[in-house]
Amino acid sequence: MDDASLSDFDGTLVLVGAGKMGGAMLEGWHRLGLSFDNVVALEPEPSPEIITLGARGLRINPSLDTISATAIVLAVKPQVAPDALRPLAPMIAQDTVIVSIMAGRTLAFLEKQLPAGAAVVRAMPNTPAAIGRGITVAVPNARIGAEQRTLADKLLRATGAVEWIADETLMDAVTAVSGSGPAYVFLLAESLARAGTAAGLAGRSCRAARARDRRGLRRVDGALAARSGDLAQERHLAGGHHCGGARCAHGEERPRSGDGEGDRRRDQAFARARRVRAMAALEWPRFAA
Repeated sequence: MDDASLSDFDGTLVLVGAGKMGGAMLEGWHRLGLSFDNVVALEPEPSPEIITLGARGLRINPSLDTISATAIVLAVKPQVAPDALRPLAPMIAQDTVIVSIMAGRTLAFLEKQLPAGAAVVRAMPNTPAAIGRGITVAVPNARIGAEQRTLADKLLRATGAVEWIADETLMDAVTAVSGSGPAYVFLLAESLARAGTAAGLAGRSCRAARARDRRGLRRVDGALAARSGDLAQERHLAGGHHCGGARCAHGEERPRSGDGEGDRRRDQAFARARRVRAMAALEWPRFAA
């Protein structure tokens, strides 16, 4: 699916949740040629940037009974999913494709919350997707047709490359390997700098060398204005799949050298991915505004 252009999209795309990742996807869709006139954003607290796009055609929080959605992208936090999904039913038709990037929310959960027969794609982007340099792994349910899958693929390519899998049980592995990957790359860069300092190199030289080696990741670092440890925790649940990398970066947990260390880290990442899925399924308390 090489042609990711959205310039010929003439339907209505509904973005549910226009936070950091949702906003990044919105920007990516526009880069691919999508007109803001074709987009509806449902966001209870729209940022100034999102509000500004209203003057360029973006419809922000319109009455839902006026919308017939061609595609819906779910970019809300998983703990608010039941409340966010419930009002969407009237705008979902038989040919509507629904794409979820919520961590830990399974196809079974989504199918239960949505109208019967809904065509659903569950996707898992990683942190560099926030600047269009990420990798997203997607899995469709049995209702997804060829045209719906093509549209879902184009929508997900707004934030980087897309890979498709057929077995949803592999999503825990995807979360562990792809989701945790950026945090450990940042940790490696910091570890190399410390090793250089210990070997006698000046701290400034180590930092310069590390900066040259991190070209792509430096863009993420600058774009998100975060230290590597903070980046590893960006947008994820406490105890989630990036938090292990964050603990390493902050000195709470350091990798050991020797055989089997990579396997141990992999197993830890898998365990974190399973915890994220379990946490997403919990009934979270709701508080009055």
